[in-house]
Amino acid sequence: MNSRSVRLIKRLSLQSFGIRLTLSVLVFLAFLFPARAGSSDVSNSSTLTDAQHATLAVQTLQTWYVPASGLYRKPTDWWNTANAITVLVDYSRVSHTTKYLGAVANTFAKANKTYRIHNFVNDSNDDEGWWALAWIDAYDLTKTASYLQMAETIFADMTKQWETGTCGGGVWWSKDLQHSAYKNAVTNELFLEISAGLANRVADPEKKAQYLAWAQKEWRWFKASGMVNAENLVNDGLNAKNPAACTNNHQTTWTYNQGVVLGGLVELAQADGDSSLLPQAEAIAQATIAMLVTPGGVLNEHPGGGPDLPQFKGVFMRNLVKLYRVAPRPAYRSFLRINADSIWQKDQGENHKLGMNWQGPFDSGDATRQTSALDALIAAVETEQR
Repeated sequence: MNSRSVRLIKRLSLQSFGIRLTLSVLVFLAFLFPARAGSSDVSNSSTLTDAQHATLAVQTLQTWYVPASGLYRKPTDWWNTANAITVLVDYSRVSHTTKYLGAVANTFAKANKTYRIHNFVNDSNDDEGWWALAWIDAYDLTKTASYLQMAETIFADMTKQWETGTCGGGVWWSKDLQHSAYKNAVTNELFLEISAGLANRVADPEKKAQYLAWAQKEWRWFKASGMVNAENLVNDGLNAKNPAACTNNHQTTWTYNQGVVLGGLVELAQADGDSSLLPQAEAIAQATIAMLVTPGGVLNEHPGGGPDLPQFKGVFMRNLVKLYRVAPRPAYRSFLRINADSIWQKDQGENHKLGMNWQGPFDSGDATRQTSALDALIAAVETEQR
């Protein structure tokens, strides 16, 4: 960060025995001469707040943004950009700024053309879900009707992928059933959160009822599917070797699978007035905090997962803060605090790049890693504001 991004100097106080630097000047100097990664000045600085950490990190995020395409530079991909847009909106909300809303609008206008698709609809139903959530979030902040309308359009396409012949229901992961006939957790969690989210936002009573019916149908199916295991963690998907009796495939309990369902249950509890849904969300959150962490309590992803892996942890943090809004447990706030501190102190590279290993050491920087870490920083800011 340099002097162009802050205006904290008010004046130098002159006294008879010399010049005294005021506190505002000291803060300015901390911004003007940021410490390099690994130095004690960044790691232990008491002059920077959580909000200032997030500001520095979002500025770095936008160095990877390509205005001409509305996307972010590789390795950040299509669905990752949807998550980055969500981060820009969430940062704008907690920091009370409109600085990055132009980028949100630019992506809305240009990203489809770049990918040569229409209405953010492609062959991957989970990709569509991330975009629908991004536009719902953007609508919440800006009240731009076209954002909510786009989320409805995307959801309408996703409903075509609900099928009962395999596993008795659920949405397919991909439209390419010849190669990817799979019903997995994250796609159906997204379907739950979008449908319940739309029920909470549309004004038309008939449409509201339709969205709520979809959300209730999805949750009944998901709960009965067996994907939530005995430890209250969500496995990746279903084994459909016997389509009439699908079972938990016991594949990896990725952190984002634990996250999206929290947001979905919070939205559904609001939509149908059923607070009894929240204990299930809390059980999953508590299991994640207890089992998917380092010995120091930092969220830790399973190995594997390819280039998508760096995105996952931020999704959990973003949804944990949604649960915190309705169930403000001190344990959640403490967990968010531990992770935000660890990211800033142990996982920071040059120019405020944030890596994948939140417990450290810093590995590398890109927009996907930055977005995920920002989810944690923004969540910490929000909980401190409450």
